Amino acid sequence: MNNNEVKSQSRNYTIPLITITLLFFMWGFITCMNDILIPYLKQLFKLTFFESMLVQFCFFGAYFIGSLIYFFISITKGDPINKVGYKKGILFGIFLATFGCILFYPAATFSYYPLFLGALFILGLGFTVLQITANAYVSLLGSEESASSRLNMTQAFNALGTTIAPVLGGHLIFELFSAEDGSFSAVATRIPYLIFAGILLLVALLISRVKLPSFQTNDGEEVVKGWGALKFNHLKFGVFAMFCYVGGEVAVGSFIISFLEQPQIMGFDEVISKNYLSLYWGGAMIGRFLGAISLNQSISQGKKAIYMLGAAALVFLVIFSIVNLTFAQISFFLVFIVLNFIAFFIGKAAPARTLSIFAAINVILLISTMVNHGELAMYSVLGIGIFNSIMFSNIYTLAISGLGKYTSQGSSLVVMAILGGAIVPIFQGYLADQFGVQHSFIIPVFCYLMILIFGAYCTKYLGHVETTESKSGH
Repeated sequence: MNNNEVKSQSRNYTIPLITITLLFFMWGFITCMNDILIPYLKQLFKLTFFESMLVQFCFFGAYFIGSLIYFFISITKGDPINKVGYKKGILFGIFLATFGCILFYPAATFSYYPLFLGALFILGLGFTVLQITANAYVSLLGSEESASSRLNMTQAFNALGTTIAPVLGGHLIFELFSAEDGSFSAVATRIPYLIFAGILLLVALLISRVKLPSFQTNDGEEVVKGWGALKFNHLKFGVFAMFCYVGGEVAVGSFIISFLEQPQIMGFDEVISKNYLSLYWGGAMIGRFLGAISLNQSISQGKKAIYMLGAAALVFLVIFSIVNLTFAQISFFLVFIVLNFIAFFIGKAAPARTLSIFAAINVILLISTMVNHGELAMYSVLGIGIFNSIMFSNIYTLAISGLGKYTSQGSSLVVMAILGGAIVPIFQGYLADQFGVQHSFIIPVFCYLMILIFGAYCTKYLGHVETTESKSGH
């Protein structure tokens, strides 16, 4: 693509970003439904913690299988997305995810756990294609320097979906479509997932009608083959960091309802716990909106502070309107918002430095989760969400930074690392069965330590990028 083509397309970036943001919202919503399915299916089929975590294993395992297939196609035949274009890739991912949602109907009808796992695997394959295409597409819709800011903004709406899902999805499954006597029944999942399938098809229709800029390789240009992406050390380290991040985030979210049910913590039931689960994901939404502002290199520090304060207040009110909790019950979150502000300004708009700071805070919060009881333990585990906020986008953009023609191939490797969401919860589930839920949080502690090290590595070895971003942020 030449410079004239880039300039002519730049004026069209707003509409494509809005359209893709709708997609981010929907797949965030459906992904977070797994946190509702885990305690639901655990009781329905009388599963152990380990067995119930097969939900995440199949869903996020699909990311690994799908990305591995994509990667091997790219090194033998050339990058598929470069050939067919991002729009067709995104639509294919939506249709595959829709099929996965539809498969919940026979799974619920026959009330057979392996069928649920199969439907989740297909759903995960569809989201794999979306992760490879949509994230890379957002990073290309503008300058490389502002890629983290754009991706944080779209991820913020992804987090809006994950915030609404526990409340709305929990209501659909635990209450609205549950058995009349209040008992658990597999059929409660049939209608909700058919609704999700219908909404995904509407999003696909919208995207098919919107003109999206093309970034695919022209006929006369080189088709990238081979293992070229692996020559970048920061990409390889970034793949491992993404494994740890997704694993840690998913594991913590998967155990929140079970954690809050523990008598020594709060002793809540699922109907109450789902609202607090929304706070965990709502924190990620707050942090991502703040991150989109903080990492925007075109805004002065003074204006950033004003915009971030306004965004935090607005999003906090949105969360308060969503959850069925009193202001007193969620007021503790204001402390985490203030701490988040401080962490952003210490990070000075440098993605790698900010990543390290956030990871260090989550290590501290997890240790507090493990050693305390009651509200302090609950607040500690819920606070992790707001510091997860910028991790996906920052790890992703740092990992693929400077890859050039290997960007999509590198993206598939980073997405492959979402396998962490399949593996880490399984290990935590095993520890929960053996030593209890509270002690099992030692697993995500190690995950966030690795992310901290990756951030420090990028600060040192991608220092010239950090310095440029920091200066331009003032």
